[in-house]
Amino acid sequence: MRPSNRRNGRQNRVVLREPACFEVEEETRLLDFLIAVFPEKSRTSVKSYLSHRQVAVNQLPTSRFDVSLYPGDVVSVLFDRSFKSLSHPQLKLVYEDDQLIVVNKAYGLLTISTEREKSKTAYRILSDYVKQEDPRNRIFVLHRLDKDTSGLLMFAKSKDIQSDMQLHWSEMIVDRRYVAVIEGCPDREEGEISSYLSENTAYKMYVSTAPDAKFALTRFRVLKTNNRYTLVELDLQTGRKNQIRVHMEQIGHSIAGDRKYGAKSNPLGRMALHASKLRFIHPVTHQELNFETPIPSKFQLLVRRSSKNG
Repeated sequence: MRPSNRRNGRQNRVVLREPACFEVEEETRLLDFLIAVFPEKSRTSVKSYLSHRQVAVNQLPTSRFDVSLYPGDVVSVLFDRSFKSLSHPQLKLVYEDDQLIVVNKAYGLLTISTEREKSKTAYRILSDYVKQEDPRNRIFVLHRLDKDTSGLLMFAKSKDIQSDMQLHWSEMIVDRRYVAVIEGCPDREEGEISSYLSENTAYKMYVSTAPDAKFALTRFRVLKTNNRYTLVELDLQTGRKNQIRVHMEQIGHSIAGDRKYGAKSNPLGRMALHASKLRFIHPVTHQELNFETPIPSKFQLLVRRSSKNG
């Protein structure tokens, strides 16, 4: 994965010490590009840079020789050591610079610790990762995904960046979209769901008329359906806790697997909700960064099944 804007990966970054950097001018493959950049080196020597993870594309280390490159991409090479890397089955690094980290979180992993679980969290994994470079490095929470929600998640690398982004969240976050598999099929192809939400003593959000209830607005669009289950894209216009889950229950089409908010089935053994798109204004460079992950294959498979066999 990489930013959809080819030039977005070129942020100031010092976590990697003085790599040689080369800007791509025409579409090609990574191995071909490296061979052209280092004509004095043998093909075997160039391949060794890849096998030893000494090459990064738009600041993401890779060992793949067939990565597609596009004009504006930046290839970085370290000659005497490997790039540090994040290796975890439930967390994949999508983007990193001096200020921010964007990851793709698997379902089943908490964003931050709870009273029951302190260590198996995205926060702890990424905290350990940034401390590889300097034990003083820290990360700061910008937003959260529920344990059983997968997808794009972003952290700040300083308190100042965290404060700035949270203070100007509505202006800086241009687009946040999710995909979900919901039970049944809405009576329209697209629409809006709005309500005021409060939280009860069991930490469950609900539609409320209380004076302190907060307004929430979600737009939805049907992507595919077999009538028993429907794949929808959800566009968050506000960022309330459990907003999507409440709104799906509100219209009578709970997210599959979401027992807390009214689901009657759990065909995937998880809540079928995935944070698929994240577009925001970088707090320092002011460039627009746009990230997107594929719709989980199990979501696609579930809505392809016939109504009888779903």
